[in-house]
Amino acid sequence: MSDTSTTTGGRGITVPPPPVPPARKKVARVTGAVGPLGIGIATLWLSVIVVLPLAALTVASFGDGIAGFVDAITSPVAVASLRVTVVVSVVVAVINVIMGTLIAWVLVRDEFPGKRVVNALIDLPFALPTIVASIVLLSLYGPESPIGVHLNATQPGLIVALAFVTLPFVVRSVQPVLIEVDKEVEEAAASLGADNVTIFRKVVVPTLTPAIISGAGLAFARAIGEYGSVVLIGGNIPRETQVASQYIQQQIEIDRPAAAAAVSVALLAIAFVTLFALRVFASRGQRREEQAE
Repeated sequence: MSDTSTTTGGRGITVPPPPVPPARKKVARVTGAVGPLGIGIATLWLSVIVVLPLAALTVASFGDGIAGFVDAITSPVAVASLRVTVVVSVVVAVINVIMGTLIAWVLVRDEFPGKRVVNALIDLPFALPTIVASIVLLSLYGPESPIGVHLNATQPGLIVALAFVTLPFVVRSVQPVLIEVDKEVEEAAASLGADNVTIFRKVVVPTLTPAIISGAGLAFARAIGEYGSVVLIGGNIPRETQVASQYIQQQIEIDRPAAAAAVSVALLAIAFVTLFALRVFASRGQRREEQAE
């Protein structure tokens, strides 16, 4: 009998405690939901800003018919501009993977005078108009270079310009992951006799790989559509330094909007495939982590 039983008066009659009502099931409530109105507004805004312009561009690219679209994206000059764009963007992404990861590591793990200033400078390419970057690079690496380095109208000049505008993507992708990395695992590996190279390769790199690939993909997607930073230092030489964005502008200037739209759609397709692949990779990585837990 429960300890809460009582006796009445002096008769010694035991009164059982009142029955305990069954526990009510807790109903999970989703907090922060915006409801149908919020979903409708978000969908409308995305449609106006993203979907409709892309749809209009796709329709314009077929202004000369399917044959005209194919001819526009397979013309020798167009193919050369797309090839230069993709090759240079891949090189820039690889450089940013190496240097961006190193910079993120220094900013997270080291203390030095002026660290806050350097950390703020990383975001400067986001705020600085890219045409200003092209002017600065031309004055530094152009025909009248004060340091004797001439990169004007060369592919290395394109790489420098694109590396400047895409560097923050890798740094800002890797930096927060490095901050959250458990240093105890590294210390445990060091106590077992692993050297710094082994710790970095076996412990740190697997943790950073998703962030590195994400940053590299974003840098690549930004590089293939860049115009302002390469417009001056690139030289716009067909088949050599002319990137796709400059070719598109050239087609507009000679009154060939359908050809310009067709090459633009090709660029969009490359960017979409890149971002979609990143999304699939991130989803698989998240599922592996959930299964490991």
